[in-house]
Amino acid sequence: MLKTCKSSFKQNITPVSLDQYVPKVELKEYLKINDKIYEVDSKAENGMTFSRVLNYKYSDTLKKMDPDHLVALVTEVIPDYSCLVFCPTKKNCENVAQMICKILSKDHLKHREEEKQGVIKNLKNISSGNLCPVLKRTIPFGVAYHHSGLTSDERKLLEEAYSTGVLCLFTCTSTLAAGVNLPARRVILRAPYVAKEFLKRNQYKQMIGRAGRAGLDSVGESILILQEKDKQKVLELISKPLENCYSHLVQEFTKGIQTLFLSLIGLKIATNLGDIYHFMSGTFFGVQQKILLKEKSLQEITVESLRYLTEKGLLQKDTISKSEEEFQHSFHITKLGRASFKGTIDLAYCDVLYRDLKTGLEGLVLESLLHLIYLTTPYDLASQCDPDWMIYFRQFSQLSPAEEKVAALAGVSENFIWKKASGQAIKKKVDKGIVNRLYLSFVLYSLLKETNIWSVSEKFNMPRGYVQNLLTGAASFSSCVLHFCEELEEFWVYRALLVELTKKLTYCVKAELIPLMEVTGVLEGRAKQLYNAGYKSLIHLANANPEVLIRTIDHLSRRQAKQIVSSAKMLLHEKAEALQEEAEALLRLPPDVPGIVASSVEKA
Repeated sequence: MLKTCKSSFKQNITPVSLDQYVPKVELKEYLKINDKIYEVDSKAENGMTFSRVLNYKYSDTLKKMDPDHLVALVTEVIPDYSCLVFCPTKKNCENVAQMICKILSKDHLKHREEEKQGVIKNLKNISSGNLCPVLKRTIPFGVAYHHSGLTSDERKLLEEAYSTGVLCLFTCTSTLAAGVNLPARRVILRAPYVAKEFLKRNQYKQMIGRAGRAGLDSVGESILILQEKDKQKVLELISKPLENCYSHLVQEFTKGIQTLFLSLIGLKIATNLGDIYHFMSGTFFGVQQKILLKEKSLQEITVESLRYLTEKGLLQKDTISKSEEEFQHSFHITKLGRASFKGTIDLAYCDVLYRDLKTGLEGLVLESLLHLIYLTTPYDLASQCDPDWMIYFRQFSQLSPAEEKVAALAGVSENFIWKKASGQAIKKKVDKGIVNRLYLSFVLYSLLKETNIWSVSEKFNMPRGYVQNLLTGAASFSSCVLHFCEELEEFWVYRALLVELTKKLTYCVKAELIPLMEVTGVLEGRAKQLYNAGYKSLIHLANANPEVLIRTIDHLSRRQAKQIVSSAKMLLHEKAEALQEEAEALLRLPPDVPGIVASSVEKA
């Protein structure tokens, strides 16, 4: 009976397809050459068919301002629908946003006017009253730019405004195409380039994939603007298959294979050559090895990587047999290896970090934070830095004697910076990584003193988004260096100092705001609002009335107010429990107090 029910149940199961529930959205691809629009058509002889001519009245002045007819293309969809314009560079994003707003009809200012003013007010609140002059001009038209020069809070606010339709047009870089769910009715590619590089097929598909998202829109279309000289390359771009996907393990050994091996041995997943080789055989790289590295076998790559880690002092080889064959050896992680593994330090820099910390101990400058900041400035960011030498010299000339000592310990002299600033030839070789790293440590040092990303951004002529990324990277690296030092007893002196520095870098605000920012949902702007309203501690927030918070704090929803109060209560409860445990431990009688043991024996 049971078998019959089971068989009939199986027979009645009908396969369910998601297509029944999520309607398909057709994506139409177009190319624009001069004022003509062509539809991408794989069946056509040259891959495209004529669609229409743009019908938009341009004066001679406007033609010079907008030679690509961007305004004509965007006004066909905004403000009722959303539009993304992908630009090759960050600066181009800002210029295009301003250009579009200069030509747009003043009618666009009336569309959701109050909500757009609310966006501007919120941007000021999160930036201590500062507002980008470009956004100030473009947001009233429902337009904004989106690139890495924005702070994370600015990006979040603008993305929310775009998602709700308050903003209808983003000019953006290719980074928005990956990982940010901001669909549009129309996607326009300003040029078939990312920076100076011609588009790859997968980049093109990623960008146009923002148009017409299933469940969010009924239709989607993309328009790629191109010049006649790029026509042939673009036709190849739209017709060729996607690029192959390859393992990245081989590209940077220190971040790939060697880091993987250190983790395998550190976690004791595999500790001998045979097990490590077996593990590698099952990776994506192992499958593709003959394609990626034809000149070496997987066995040779494995042996070479283990030899490198051993020579670098991160691994030690243990002989478990008198045989000289490689597979007769097992490996264990050294103290330096464990410190690098626990601190997740890039293996390209672990020995440099060890050397820098060791040298730092010989003349650690504690009169200012600059020395500690220099030691925790990320190495990888230094390689991407391009100092403004006049600003560098200006900052250098303002150093105190203690801070000058830090620069001298790093090996950078004021004379060198002056020569660079004045364009003089320099005979003596100086490590570029050290010079750049010291410059970035000046930025971080200024940031900790001023706690204002905007003013530091202006002082060093850097995008505020870059300054914020530097701060985030330094806070993360400081935490990594702390874990690195915890594994090495010789660096005990750094531990307490790094705990405090990590906190300062993480919050980068005035000390009185730090307790408030421990509460879920409270960032710097909100912490300032709460502090100014009289909520100066966790106790104040834990005992706050959510209804009073809503009336007191601008743009605070009831849900957010309740979350702040409940989070503060939970934090306060955890701190009270920790203090109680500490008090009980202090009052507890130690078993090894002299005389206690003797008297208990006598009683027995």
